[in-house]
Amino acid sequence: MYEPNVVGDWQEYDEHAGLRVRVHRLEAAEPPRGRDDAAVGLTYFTVRVTVENRGAQPYGIHLEDGQIDVRVGPDGEGAFIDWRNSQFVEGFDVYPLRRATAVLYAAAPEAALSHVDVQVQLRVEDDWADRRLWTGGIGVVEATPAAAPASAGQHSLAHQVSAFLKDQTEPGTA
Repeated sequence: MYEPNVVGDWQEYDEHAGLRVRVHRLEAAEPPRGRDDAAVGLTYFTVRVTVENRGAQPYGIHLEDGQIDVRVGPDGEGAFIDWRNSQFVEGFDVYPLRRATAVLYAAAPEAALSHVDVQVQLRVEDDWADRRLWTGGIGVVEATPAAAPASAGQHSLAHQVSAFLKDQTEPGTA
């Protein structure tokens, strides 16, 4: 397995010249056809998987249910996938300089959405491409000031960048 990609990164397939995939637009969103009864108490989110052909020949692609796996939280619990609201790519010819996008609606406990992993296994023609993993999170979980310990913010990336910039602008520092 390759190193995980960050949500938004493109991943090229060596075995299919010019074909690349990305997982992007991971965000909280309500499904267009209404919530599934099985998702009571869960927070809905959406993720898009785009396949792009930058090669010289068309590829017939399949990106259907079972080829996209979504895990949430630090323990990698499976997210609820709303198949009724999701839109897949089933047997579509992607010509050069064209794209096809699958839109997946899923739901999970709100506290687990800060860590989302999406694994994709694309099928090109009759061949299965290698699985690829993207990782990201949704910023829907915001700790209240009373509930967050005072030192929790000191380890965040924003705090580290702010401290670095402050050190750079103070007199007497390099």
